[in-house]
Amino acid sequence: QVQLVESGGGLVQPGGSLRLSCVASGFPFSDYGMSWYRQAPGKERELVAHISRNPEITDYVDSVKGRFTISRDNAKRTVDLQMNSLKLEDTAVYYCRVFYYKDYWGKGTLVTVSS
Repeated sequence: QVQLVESGGGLVQPGGSLRLSCVASGFPFSDYGMSWYRQAPGKERELVAHISRNPEITDYVDSVKGRFTISRDNAKRTVDLQMNSLKLEDTAVYYCRVFYYKDYWGKGTLVTVSS
């Protein structure tokens, strides 16, 4: 079965960095685009970044452009999100997602940006 397991969240000060990782299993990873979403308290879940099966094709929500970088390692079956220059408003639970005949989500990892 499809499994997505996120890690790397934590508490960081504004301006700091974190690297999230998602390990995937149960589907042909290299054939599918992967996404990172986030959900802040009291807000709807939003798409943060997407990487195509071609790792050179990426897309970001405007609010993270220039600060976040999504990447994938098909050999390790991982998709990472490097987050730099973190802001208070980046505080959220971050989820990994794949559409493989249907939506699959990880359980999420909490990122808290606070001074």
